Amino acid sequence: MRVYSPSKHHSISFLFAQFTIVCISILMTSSKHSAVVGLASKSVSAAVQKASASTTNNVYYWFRLGDLRLHDNPGFNRAVADYCCAANTQPKNLIPVFCFDPRIFGGGGGKQDVDHHAAPRTEVSGRIKTCPRRAQFVIDSVKDLRQTLQHHGSTLLVPTNSKQTPEQFFQELLGGGNTNDHNTLIYQEEVCSEEQRVASNVAKLFSSSEAVWGSTMYDLDDLPYDLPELDNLPNTFTPFRNQVEKNCKIRKPLTIPRGMNDSFTAATNTNSVLEQCSKNAIPTLEQLGYTPEQVTEAKTHNPKGVMPFKGGETAAIERVQDYIWNKDLLKNYFDTRNGMIGADYSTKFSPWLAHGNLSPRYIAMECKKYEQERIENKSTYWVVFELLWRDYFKFFAKKHGDTLFAAGGTIDSNKEWKHYEKNVQAWITGTTGYPLVDANMRELAATGFMSNRGRQNVASFLTLELNEDWRYGAEYFESVLLDHDVHSNYGNWCSAAGMTGGRVNRFNIVKQSKDYDQHGEYVRHWLPELQNVPTQFVHEPWKMNQFQQMEANCQLGVDYPNPIIKPFVPNYKQGSRSKGDGHHNKNKHNKDRRRNNNNDSSSNNKNRGRGQRKDMKSLKTGRIDMT
Repeated sequence: MRVYSPSKHHSISFLFAQFTIVCISILMTSSKHSAVVGLASKSVSAAVQKASASTTNNVYYWFRLGDLRLHDNPGFNRAVADYCCAANTQPKNLIPVFCFDPRIFGGGGGKQDVDHHAAPRTEVSGRIKTCPRRAQFVIDSVKDLRQTLQHHGSTLLVPTNSKQTPEQFFQELLGGGNTNDHNTLIYQEEVCSEEQRVASNVAKLFSSSEAVWGSTMYDLDDLPYDLPELDNLPNTFTPFRNQVEKNCKIRKPLTIPRGMNDSFTAATNTNSVLEQCSKNAIPTLEQLGYTPEQVTEAKTHNPKGVMPFKGGETAAIERVQDYIWNKDLLKNYFDTRNGMIGADYSTKFSPWLAHGNLSPRYIAMECKKYEQERIENKSTYWVVFELLWRDYFKFFAKKHGDTLFAAGGTIDSNKEWKHYEKNVQAWITGTTGYPLVDANMRELAATGFMSNRGRQNVASFLTLELNEDWRYGAEYFESVLLDHDVHSNYGNWCSAAGMTGGRVNRFNIVKQSKDYDQHGEYVRHWLPELQNVPTQFVHEPWKMNQFQQMEANCQLGVDYPNPIIKPFVPNYKQGSRSKGDGHHNKNKHNKDRRRNNNNDSSSNNKNRGRGQRKDMKSLKTGRIDMT
């Protein structure tokens, strides 16, 4: 569980890491054993031989988990353009750095490793914070970042010692230089206390420091709300959406800054540690503390998964280009987004977005360009709309601080949550007896990914059907999701549990199953024990009698579990609200269907069942407005 610092706003205007996510998932292309990775230009080794006692001005840019890219990176752009290459300032050396923080990475199954360092754990459920699959994604991202920096004539320093914290690493770097050096730290602003606390400790080591806002589609300074606390930010999404779309424009993404050539070289003249850094390699999963079994898991792609995901800005931009331009899929996004099988029912941008490989503004720009060059419709807008959800949860986390991570949520609810470990384990392992829940949870465990539709259903099931503390779900997602970002994950879970004050959507799991997996293709894909179950029973296997179970070769309680709780039935007389329960005005539904039947492919969308509602009032079309 994340805990915020007493101060909601960092002393050096520190705010970036907010949302996220949503699962939506969309984006762009392109700790002390004195062992560090240096990605330097060829001139570094020669320059290291020189020595100078004069004062050196160094600018350290600290890449963190949310901005592992060069395109549209406001903090890095400022470090290069405003500090190192500004015409009215003395030239400074640019030293890019990334640290694998041992408080975030490491596995080991809960046992201490040979050096007696326990793996970092979540607070409530005690799960490892970062699964090996996501750790490998970060490793790939850092490797790609190094290569991109090298291409532009710079370098990247990365500690290989998994026990060395950023504070310790920067202390080592600065301690190896001239005491007369003036060292400035630039980094992307974060909003959660774990990130803020580390940033504050590191910033104290420098002569000066600056946190730069980044990662959101809409800039913080452009919002129509009071800064710095955002006290008048709406507590529900729709008013926020209406106000932002009416009053704000999306800024154009920044280009990769020029002027990096040899910007690192001179820094080695007075710092022997930097020379050592240039000789080391980026740490492996084993060096970060993961077991051989975990390493194998991380490097094995499950063929049932939606697609392979490789970290890095290069792979991110390739996916954007492929989805939007090469395959021309953007125009159909709205009608396919609720699918669950295959690579192209949705953008799949979310893993790259979560790690900062991809800029949301870059995606918005590509969508706008697509509208201008090919077609403008609800789908082209809807990708940007879901990026707005991502923005909202970041800003929401900034406003509400540590209450976002409390059991009672941002409304300080006194609801008493249950905790039955057996039920939580059934949920995690996909053995609840509810095929849609089980299939999604097994996909998550096997691949680190789950569709947005699946996430909503499994969250509703855990919190509203099992009445389990929502933080167990949020922490499990934090541990295993490939696209985890703290703001989207905790914001969505807190909201799903009804702890944010907005409308609570209790999903009718069976109805959702029939609407979004009409013929049972998805549940059979992940639940082989249901392979021979007739479609009429595949989402409700408990309705089969003994003879039908024998015919389907699926004996309940043996081959597939009985439901761990009684199936939910909405009580309309008591005003029960269930998402996807099909209880709505038929005439209005038909009218909406006719109204929205222009230039879409919903009638051919196999993901839609007969009972699925076409639209809701809140799903109105907007427009992409950029500066």
